[in-house]
Amino acid sequence: SSSMRRSALWTAALSAGAQAWMVTPRAPVRATAAASRGPACVMVDAFVLDRLREMRGVHDDLTAQLEDPSVQANVEAMLRVTRERAKLDGVVEALSAYEGCEQRLTEAKELFNEDDVELREMARAEIKEAEQEMEALDARMKVLLLPSDPNDERNVMFEIRAGTGGDEAAIWASDLLNLYERYAREQGWQTRLVSKSDSEAGGMRDATMEIKGQSVYSKLKFEAGVHRVQRVPATETQGRIHTSTATVAIMPEVDEVSVQINPGDIEMHAARSGGAGGQNVNKVETAIDLTHKPTGIRLFVTQERSQLKNKELAMQMLRAKLYAMQLEEQHAKVASARKMQVGTGARSEKIRTYNYKDSRCTDHRLGSNFALDGVMSGGIEPIIQQCIALDEQERLKELGVDG
Repeated sequence: SSSMRRSALWTAALSAGAQAWMVTPRAPVRATAAASRGPACVMVDAFVLDRLREMRGVHDDLTAQLEDPSVQANVEAMLRVTRERAKLDGVVEALSAYEGCEQRLTEAKELFNEDDVELREMARAEIKEAEQEMEALDARMKVLLLPSDPNDERNVMFEIRAGTGGDEAAIWASDLLNLYERYAREQGWQTRLVSKSDSEAGGMRDATMEIKGQSVYSKLKFEAGVHRVQRVPATETQGRIHTSTATVAIMPEVDEVSVQINPGDIEMHAARSGGAGGQNVNKVETAIDLTHKPTGIRLFVTQERSQLKNKELAMQMLRAKLYAMQLEEQHAKVASARKMQVGTGARSEKIRTYNYKDSRCTDHRLGSNFALDGVMSGGIEPIIQQCIALDEQERLKELGVDG
C-alpha cells in the first residue's frame, strides 16, 4: 500500500540518530484546516504535522537535558546536546507559527458566522491572510521533514580533470578552476591549491583544491559531473567551434575514524619535486609519492615544503577519495531516477553545457539556461539554489509527501 511504501522510505531515509524519535508512520490523512465558507480551503497533510510534532518532542527532551546538572558538568555532552537541539530550532519555530495560524483561522471562522456584515468582511480578510501564511509554512515544514545529509557541513577536496578535447580541454579545466575560486571567495570560503598538473600547451591536466568554510559540501555536491564547453579555441584558425569537457569531482573531507586505512595497503616513498621553487625543491626529497594498492589510487604531493606535511596531505587526499568511493557505492545500491542524484563525479554525468557562441550556460538537470558571463565570473549561486530546490522536491516525492 502507499502508506507501507511511505513508512519504508521514511525509515530508510532517517539516520540512526533520528530513528530514536521516529514511530511507525500511519497512513497519511488529509485534514481540512480552513473555513467552510469564504476563501479557498487549505489542505494540511496530517503525516507532516505528526512527524514535526514528534521532532518538537525531541527538542523538548534536549532542552530538559541542558538543565541536567550531569550534562552541564560535561562540556562535551553540553556541546553535543546544544548542537542537536539547534538542528530542531527551525522545526519548533515553523510548527509554532503554523499552530498560531490555525488558532487565528478557527477564531475567524467563528466571526464569519456572525450576522454583522462588517465583522464577516473582517473575518474573510483574516481567513485569507491566515491561509496564505499556512500555505507558505506548509511548504517550509515539508522540507524540514527531510533528513539532512551528514556530509553537508564538511569541507571538501575539489578535483578538476581535463576530459576530451586535447589542449582546449586543459584550458577549459583551468577556466573552470578560476570559476570555482571566484565562487568560493563570494561565499567567504577558504581555498588552498593542493596539487596541479600543468599542460604543456597551456591550461592544466588536473588540479585538486581544498575548500573550507560553512556548509561547503551542501552546495558544491551539485557540481560533480561532466562540464562541457562549446567554443572556438584560441588556437583554431578556421573559426570552427570545438567541444571539450572537464570532469569535476567533489570529495567530502573525513577524519581517520570515518575512513580507516590499513598501513599494509600503502606504498609510499619520498621523491624530489620537479617543479619550480628554488634550490630546496630539487635537492631535498620533500615530495611524497603514494600508492593505495587495493584501489590503484596514486598521489604525487609536492605542495608543502616539508616531507611530513606532504605525507599528511597525501593521506588526507586518500581518505577523501576512498570515502567518495564509498558514497558512490551507496548511491549505486539505491539506484534512483532522480535528476538531482548527487554523485562524486565518477559516474561522469553531463550536468552542464557552456555555449560561448550563444553566451548561454545550460544546466541539463534543471532544463534551464543562464547568462554565460555571470556564470564564468563565479555567479553560480542561482543555479545551485535551484538544484537544492529540485533535490528537495524529489526527495519529498520519494517519502510520499507532495512538494
